[in-house]
Order: sequence, then C-alpha cells, then structure tokens
Amino acid sequence: MNEISLNNISIRTELQPGDIGGILSMHGRLYQQEYGYTLPFEGYVANSLGEFIEKYNPERNRIWACEHKRSGPADDHRMIGSLVLLDRGQAAQLRYFLLEPEYRGIGLGSKLMDLFMEYLHSSGYKSSYLWTTEQQVAAAKLYKRYGYQLTEEKPSTAFGIPLTEQRYDLMLP
Repeated sequence: MNEISLNNISIRTELQPGDIGGILSMHGRLYQQEYGYTLPFEGYVANSLGEFIEKYNPERNRIWACEHKRSGPADDHRMIGSLVLLDRGQAAQLRYFLLEPEYRGIGLGSKLMDLFMEYLHSSGYKSSYLWTTEQQVAAAKLYKRYGYQLTEEKPSTAFGIPLTEQRYDLMLP
C-alpha cells in the first residue's frame, strides 16, 4: 500500500461517471459509522446530488474529487474525498465536503478549502453558505478559519437521530 500523503492524491474538477455514486456511498457509509445517521440521511444526500446533476453547469458549479493514486496492475484511483460548489445565483453553496478517515489530518481539507475559495472569488459570487451539524467540530473550525460565521441553528431529526443543524455564511468583498 502506498504511503498516505498529499503527494499521492490527485484532485480533479471534471465531473465523471461514478462520481455522484461515490459521493453518495461515502456519505452514507461514513456518517452512519461515525455519527449513527440512518437511511433518511442517505436519501437526503441522494436527492440533493440529483439536484446537483440536474443543474450542473461547469461554468458555475464545481466538483473537487480526490483520488488516491495507487500503483498496481490496474493503476487504481479510488475516490477518497470530495467537495462541491453548487450555484445558488449570487451565492455559492458548499456541499459534500468529506474525506475518508485515513486521509484526514494531512492537509487535504485545507487544500480543498483553498481551491474552493480561489474558485469562489474568481467566479463572481457575492457570498457562500453551507449547512452542517454541531457534530462536525473539526469541519466547523476549518470553515471559521476561512471566514465563515455561524448564522443559524435549528433542532432536527431529519437524518434519523436528534441533532442540531447549523448554517454558516460568508460574505465576499
């Protein structure tokens, strides 16, 4: 197995067949394992990924698909993370930001946020927002480091367990 480092991870921005299924599978599996989310969460992700595909315009939407380049007979590239920018008019919604656990803590999350912010600024958006939960402590810390501010909280059972959903907003100059 190859060593896990930023050097053997590729990040592409071209949406390819299988990407949506990979994002859905990763979210369903990891959020169940790590937080106990159930099938309603996976249904929510599936529906919202359907919206992304329907509205996909590479001029205004972007995917950052992370793949671990592993050498071998098939020259395997496995999706190990993602981040999506969804066009909401003058605002951009940050969605589907998730990394496989063994790829956390190596700087990949910060690299993805740098790429997201660069695209956000160059695309003429006036603001950005995201929804998450209070359980995503490390992610919230990262969002705040990039200027996002917590603007709303609401109790929810939409993902099969009681939790607090949080909205973070970023106004651009």
